[in-house]
Amino acid sequence: MREPSGHTLVLRHGSYAAEVVGVGAALRSLTHDDRHLVAGWPAGEICRDYRGWVLQPWPNRVGDGRYDFDGATHQLPLTEPENSNALHGLAGWNHWEVHHPDAARAVLRHELVPRDGYPFALDLTVDYHLRDDGLHVAVAATNVGDGPAPYGAGHHPYLTLGRPADELELTVPAATWCPMDERGLPGPSRPVDGTPYDFRTPRVIGDLVVDHPFGDLTGGPAVLRDPASGQATAVHLGEGCRWLHVFTCDTQEPARQAVAIEPMSCPPDAFRTGTDLVVLEPGGSHRLAFSIAAVTGS
Repeated sequence: MREPSGHTLVLRHGSYAAEVVGVGAALRSLTHDDRHLVAGWPAGEICRDYRGWVLQPWPNRVGDGRYDFDGATHQLPLTEPENSNALHGLAGWNHWEVHHPDAARAVLRHELVPRDGYPFALDLTVDYHLRDDGLHVAVAATNVGDGPAPYGAGHHPYLTLGRPADELELTVPAATWCPMDERGLPGPSRPVDGTPYDFRTPRVIGDLVVDHPFGDLTGGPAVLRDPASGQATAVHLGEGCRWLHVFTCDTQEPARQAVAIEPMSCPPDAFRTGTDLVVLEPGGSHRLAFSIAAVTGS
């Protein structure tokens, strides 16, 4: 039987292990001393809920799938038809070329060809590298076409500590957040000061529903921590990370058993709003880098 997620690469380094799959270049699992840091999906099954997905050439949603760029209007397929949105880019269900230079690293590449709705040619690369301090991820794109291309990038890890989100402590190093409408599209940024979405200092999530982008990142990692055990998982932000999207998984089954902390170069709907949209000129490249690491405490 053909594996739905394609070839699985197992990476190991020290106390860390990870699984990366050839379909979508997705991250299926990440463990530290056999403790699961991300909530993935079982081998032999289709990836659920975009877990571990690479989000290119846009993260999150494009409202109505319709946007204007360089004097032309483009219509993307509506992959979230119930909300009339184009969701999570074009790379997730494609086979990627796999390169496995050593036991701790995998590099996956995909040629994104022009198509209706996105008539631009990009070479995409995702580099997963286990090191002493965790899993380092770099999501990159190069414009190999003859004109400018709109672009955004993200990654969709679901962090888990084996307990409901309500009981966990969250830190998000962001000074602003965006309210969201019923279609999952953002309004203008607002300061987090005085709102339930101010997680600049660690606090328990409780029953707060979070499915929002956070901007004006202030440095330091985003951290999900279990106050009972002291165990935590940190997402360290690097080059190109201008936004985080945090999701408490309320619409999934079972609900609120993981928290997605998604590094992004731009917020949802950037193809329409232009907020932090990257314009790749011919030959131009963009890189989004972050890492995920276990934190052990008391």
